[in-house]
Amino acid sequence: MELTERKKKVLRSVVDLYIRTAEPVGSKAVTELPDMKYSSATIRNEMAELTTLGYLEQPHTSAGRIPSAAGYRLYVDELMMDYRLSIDETKSINTAIEEKMQRVDKMVEKVAKLVSQATNLPAISAASRSGDACVKHFELIQAGKDSIILVLMLPNDQAVNKVIKLPLTLSETDLKLLSAVLNASMTDIPLEDFTAERMEKVMRSAGKAAALVPVVLDFTQETLKSQGSTNVAVAGQARLLGLPEYRDVDKAQRVLDSIDAEALSNLPAVMENANGTKVIVGPENVADELKDASVVMTKFDIGDGMQGMIGVVGPTRMDYAKVTARLSYFAESLSKLFAKPEQPQLPGVSEPPEEPKE
Repeated sequence: MELTERKKKVLRSVVDLYIRTAEPVGSKAVTELPDMKYSSATIRNEMAELTTLGYLEQPHTSAGRIPSAAGYRLYVDELMMDYRLSIDETKSINTAIEEKMQRVDKMVEKVAKLVSQATNLPAISAASRSGDACVKHFELIQAGKDSIILVLMLPNDQAVNKVIKLPLTLSETDLKLLSAVLNASMTDIPLEDFTAERMEKVMRSAGKAAALVPVVLDFTQETLKSQGSTNVAVAGQARLLGLPEYRDVDKAQRVLDSIDAEALSNLPAVMENANGTKVIVGPENVADELKDASVVMTKFDIGDGMQGMIGVVGPTRMDYAKVTARLSYFAESLSKLFAKPEQPQLPGVSEPPEEPKE
């Protein structure tokens, strides 16, 4: 049965009041709302009919009504008013995201030093976003007369937003059309599918909002690039020089040249589908300079859809049992660390002294 506009208005008011108060809503409370122009008798009748139709429930005979699951469903699908984020809210969200990423950057550097100290070997630490970076949903929200908020919903319930100054006047209908076109054409696709042809197709379908499309897609591409990037840090390269295998200066130099963040940045990809600790022995290494060395790596969970990886590079005669045990302990401790709201000192590991630059 199609609800009348009056029933929808009463239902929306009941849901809004119940969300705010967590108390069953009576007809008197609805009648007293500023925008409710109906009599108390009319509202009582409408609430009774909404109850019969299954959109409201009455917990007790003398109590007011609360929304049913069907009532919430209709509210979410059709009745709730768009919530417009304030500028302060958008700043707060962006600050939280930036702080999170700064913590991850610092964590990557600190963990590399800790692992190198614990194993007496060169260590690598990395953080990357798991899975393919894509947008799950686009939302365009009118933020004022001449600005909108673009919200990108990413996998793992991540949200990124940007305030965009409008180059022209657009109605809410124009923005809804652009949102629909973006959600139909640009969601659940990897960055490489953001082609010029696809953008032209979106612009042709976007009506008056076509001028916004390049701005929206530029920000989307920047976001996906950052989501898919990997932060890598390496520490303790000089520790190799104390090992008998690397007393030959030329041999040591070749290995040291291959142990830097850029050269080792592909190692996290090796771990993508691996479980537990992975050991790459000598000739199994892709880089020729590492054919006489071994790499041991393991993963840990950072949260927010991000994976961490730690590993060491050393001679093929390294104590694999000891190294894998220590890396596993680090990985377990780091996963627990990031699962907590606060980030305390790593259990059992002292803060290393500041090392000289290597």
